[in-house]
Amino acid sequence: MIDFEALAQAMGDLDEDAVKDILNQVMSEGGLEAQNAMAACQKGMDIVGNLFENGEYFVGDLIYAGELMTEAVAMLKDGLISGGEAGPKSKLILCTVKDDLHDIGKNIVRSILEAGGFEVLDLGIDVAPDVILRAAKENDIKIIALSGVLTLAIDSMKATVEAFAAAGLREQTKFIIGGAPVSAEACAHVGADAWTMSPQETAKICSDWAAQMV
Repeated sequence: MIDFEALAQAMGDLDEDAVKDILNQVMSEGGLEAQNAMAACQKGMDIVGNLFENGEYFVGDLIYAGELMTEAVAMLKDGLISGGEAGPKSKLILCTVKDDLHDIGKNIVRSILEAGGFEVLDLGIDVAPDVILRAAKENDIKIIALSGVLTLAIDSMKATVEAFAAAGLREQTKFIIGGAPVSAEACAHVGADAWTMSPQETAKICSDWAAQMV
């Protein structure tokens, strides 16, 4: 029986060996518990975040946690796909918005979206609204996921949505925002369609949108 609480704690403790041992157990049993394992890993990332806020972890620990989470997604990928997420759903754009250089959360979201069958066009970090707009036009992409950690990212997200509106593309484009400063109020200010702090919820929302666009 998989101990998901132990998995969450191992992730929070940055215990790579313990995390991989449990994930190997999940996959050796057919990967049917991959979704629960992914949720436990995310819970562990919450522990990491709390320890960082309390000054017990530092930037290096956050980077290591992000790398460990990316490895966890890779290990669970086959189970996540067989758990009902298989098949290319759609293309989407993912990026960290202008004036924000953080990419740990973005990279985790990308891994989970790709495991869910999305073709992700990752534009990277510090991406200006006009670059996102041009990429959407050139690749006929109608789902945009915007990430940011800094408070000023909210203004960049808003500018991005406004750029699509000015180009006459807002009505046909869905925007989801995520990151530390994001909230329901921020979502309303930005003019986005959805917001979330969870990579898994990001994948679910985007999957629902993609199904509606078929």
